[in-house]
Amino acid sequence: MKFFLCINNEGNPASLEIGKVYRGIREAHAKGLKLLRVIDESGEDYLYPADQFVSVQLPQVAKKALLRR
Repeated sequence: MKFFLCINNEGNPASLEIGKVYRGIREAHAKGLKLLRVIDESGEDYLYPADQFVSVQLPQVAKKALLRR
């Protein structure tokens, strides 16, 4: 599981919050399309433009907290 910080929610303001960390799901074909599969505010996973996020490394305690949500 990877984690991404939203830096731009253009076109998706109801689904993504700028400054919030989201769980990402690895998906090989999405990377080639410059997309990320992210679990958004709805709790479902959707493809979003990769340039709306930056990958972040989190301490284990933070990862556990995010995975409980």
